[in-house]
Amino acid sequence: MKKLLSAFVAASALMLGAANMADARELRVAPAAPPAHPANGVMYTNFIKYLPEESDGRLTGTMLGPEVVNLGQMKDALQAQVAEVGNLLPLYFPADLPMMSVTGQLSLTGTNAQAMGAALTEFVVNCAPCQQEMKSLGFVFLGAGASDVYEFMTVKPVRTAEDLKGLRLRSGGAPWARLAEHFGATPVQMSVFDQFEAINSGTIDGTMGSVGDLLAFRLVEVVKYITHVPIGLYFSTSNFTTSKATWDSLSVEDRAAMTRAANRANADFTNRWSAEIPAIAENAAKEAGIEFLDADPALVSEIETFIQDDITTAGKFSQEQFGIQDAPEQIQSFLKLVEKWTAIAEEENNDPVAMAKRVQEEVWSKVDYASYGQ
Repeated sequence: MKKLLSAFVAASALMLGAANMADARELRVAPAAPPAHPANGVMYTNFIKYLPEESDGRLTGTMLGPEVVNLGQMKDALQAQVAEVGNLLPLYFPADLPMMSVTGQLSLTGTNAQAMGAALTEFVVNCAPCQQEMKSLGFVFLGAGASDVYEFMTVKPVRTAEDLKGLRLRSGGAPWARLAEHFGATPVQMSVFDQFEAINSGTIDGTMGSVGDLLAFRLVEVVKYITHVPIGLYFSTSNFTTSKATWDSLSVEDRAAMTRAANRANADFTNRWSAEIPAIAENAAKEAGIEFLDADPALVSEIETFIQDDITTAGKFSQEQFGIQDAPEQIQSFLKLVEKWTAIAEEENNDPVAMAKRVQEEVWSKVDYASYGQ
């Protein structure tokens, strides 16, 4: 009798679980990256895993590939509800997101990925102009993540400042464009999806980017040299930008659950991109015969000086290009958060689970989900 009762209870639980999953709200989510990229293979894959865990099965997700929605299409796709949650990069849309682009101007200063992602998350959540920009577009911000430290990946060896002169380098945004121009290189703005063909055809001589791009975008087939240099990292992200129409349709409880899922996935993504992928990509590069170079100390010193000077330039650039008159003050506020989160990241040894917990405690636990995003 006890066995029969236990079997009945187990069957009932399974049936109830199946019913709950059948009634779940399935969100259309878009990482705008191929499976090999951590935005797809970890960030959004884990987000879809965490959604039902955090919502007791009320929320699930289905992924749209980059062939459906790419980075350049993300704004329109979210507004048209093709995607309900998407990987939006503010630096792709500076005219629409000028205040959020201000912090992106500090990309060269980044050295710790977990710290930068957490700092930007706290900054944007509490930044009234940032929130208004998102609201004007019909979006809700659910956190940021960051890449590994960028490097020069080229077809010609780069060791000195002289080696950079005349090179055509793909730039992921204004900070790297300013860096390239300072050293006499020509920055070329193009999508990460186009850089393989551009290098292969000789249109550009290389890129300033993540070593993970060697695998995510097949650069391992065309790059010949990688130079280790301190040229920042990519953290100007809104990893789980949510359509306000979708956000408004969710209960307060489900908004909180969705945010918890996003927060966990943000930390996972940052760990994968900044800590795990570089080792894998570097091994692949060595097998492909790519040569790793150490930059001349004089070049490293000049880059470090440029980055410090560029903090002031970033403020002026934001005033002139975006009309953000208090940009220098906003920048200093953000840099204080970077200092705070760098200490926390070091304390937690950059562990993604621990970092997600700290961001949840320091940022998201203080959010009123009835009013956030409204």
